[in-house]
Amino acid sequence: MTLSIRRVVTGHTPEGKATVLLDERMEGELRRPGTTASVIWTSEGFPVENNGDEDESTKSVETTHKNGTVFRVLELEPGNGQRMHRTDSLDYAVVISGSIDMELEPGEPTVHLEAGDLVVQRGTVHNWINNGTVPCVIAFVLIDATPVTANGKELTAFG
Repeated sequence: MTLSIRRVVTGHTPEGKATVLLDERMEGELRRPGTTASVIWTSEGFPVENNGDEDESTKSVETTHKNGTVFRVLELEPGNGQRMHRTDSLDYAVVISGSIDMELEPGEPTVHLEAGDLVVQRGTVHNWINNGTVPCVIAFVLIDATPVTANGKELTAFG
């Protein structure tokens, strides 16, 4: 895996002037075969607190963060390990490089995505499959959301 992301985080001096707090490379961590991830930032509560200078990427979070957000970058190698799942979140995704297939429920068409494509994932069952020949890098912002309901039944997160 080669995931290496430059992260620049701004903040304020004690006098209130804008400044760069962090400017560094972040290396990804292996999540499952063929999938490396790097948490860029997290937040808790709404509205989000912009005071302080603590590195919010170091907090331990699951795929999503209850009452908060997660900004994560994934690198998916060709033939990456599969993970069919649903999250209790609203996810914004940007395909940065390569291509990826988004698999939904059985019987639903697979959606092929390429660099520059955007996805708004609204608590749906999904799986990311790299059927290409080069790694795919995707950036996600996951925002805590209430579980989806259909016909009065709650569709809970899994996977």
